[in-house]
Amino acid sequence: MRRLGLALGVIVALLGATGRADAHPLGNFSVNHLAVVSIARDAVDVRWILDQAEVPTFQERGLAPREVLARKRAAAEAGLALRVDGRAVALRPVGAGRIAFPPGQGGLRLTRVELRFRASAVGARRVELRDSTFRDRIGWRDIIVRPGAGTAVRSSVPAREPTGGLRRYPRDLISSPANRRVARFTVRAGHATVAAPGSRAEGPVTTDRGGGGFARLFDDAAAGRGVLLAFLLAAFGWGALHALSPGHGKAMVAAYLVGTRGTARQAVLLGATVTVTHTIGVFALGLVTLALSDFILPEDLYPWLNLVAGAMVVGVGIAVLRGRLRRAVHAHDHHHHHHHASLTPRGLLALGASAGLIPCPSALVVLLGAIAQAQILLGMVLIVAFSLGLAATLTVLGLAAVWTTGRVERLRVPAAARLLPVASAAVIVALGCALTVQAVPKLV
Repeated sequence: MRRLGLALGVIVALLGATGRADAHPLGNFSVNHLAVVSIARDAVDVRWILDQAEVPTFQERGLAPREVLARKRAAAEAGLALRVDGRAVALRPVGAGRIAFPPGQGGLRLTRVELRFRASAVGARRVELRDSTFRDRIGWRDIIVRPGAGTAVRSSVPAREPTGGLRRYPRDLISSPANRRVARFTVRAGHATVAAPGSRAEGPVTTDRGGGGFARLFDDAAAGRGVLLAFLLAAFGWGALHALSPGHGKAMVAAYLVGTRGTARQAVLLGATVTVTHTIGVFALGLVTLALSDFILPEDLYPWLNLVAGAMVVGVGIAVLRGRLRRAVHAHDHHHHHHHASLTPRGLLALGASAGLIPCPSALVVLLGAIAQAQILLGMVLIVAFSLGLAATLTVLGLAAVWTTGRVERLRVPAAARLLPVASAAVIVALGCALTVQAVPKLV
């Protein structure tokens, strides 16, 4: 018992460890940038800051820092457009710029770039800045203005921003990050004053969005700080906890097994399908990130995967609903040997695949970190353990649904016995439609 308690203590410690590297708050795919505009009497200065997460940084791993800096400078020069009193004015680079690679998840790095630009603006009255850099990437985009000496500025954008120069992000704004690409100002002589709208609420901030525990677990395992079995059990635990977060098909699995009067064996098969699908999905997305990054952005695949998963769920739900309605209308078909007639292997596999189809970003980061550190086997084993934990939660939920259905049927309540499967099938269709509808706006 003492050894068991010690082992459990190690696992709990691993699950709760904060680690030394944080998950990027806006996700492992994000490319975030901020333009800080200072307007003086004769010039406009722009300090442009880039905060790039692990996956896009990994995709540039073959480049020297000076090459990465040159690429970011070229992107900023192409994306920043300044107009002074209605005419385009060129922004000229000032200084060499700075680049750093802070630690991120899974042994990977982040990219931080700071560049400065200046443009002549003698006698300027109206100024407009547009920032169209990295339009196709997800992330935080913001512009703020600060008055220079001898000017009074009226601005369409705030004079302050809540991230401290993209170093920390307000927790309550992470789900709806800033997306400000245009700023307009009027300038007159004054005493370094600004009239501007207020910035978004500055609540509690974070450098870690959570969900990074699995990637930090890989950091410790790769460094040999612990026993492999404990790391595998902890990875399993992280997968099980991850399945409890929103999504992951929990309601669909339960509704399907209720609607088809599934068995315990079929609940286990669903879990196994989720394990295989999620593991393959992580490896496939890793392959895309490695081999096709010049043609496909990995984050662009997620809406398509959501759309495919939603369509699969709708198809399965319609098939189950038709079967249950047919049996409800034809009461003479309700003999025991027909109870599982609508539970087909194809439907079971389709639902399990839809639940595991969308890879966890932290699992992808672990795979990429394993490649970067030449620890591929360790990364693969931990990802499989994580997927098993994910599937275990769904399997337990499925077994609970099967048990609950059996209890309801034993209560001998005819109305409940007839309506519960039909209602569950309708829930599957509704959830599939919701998943599909959520994916469509991200594709247009």
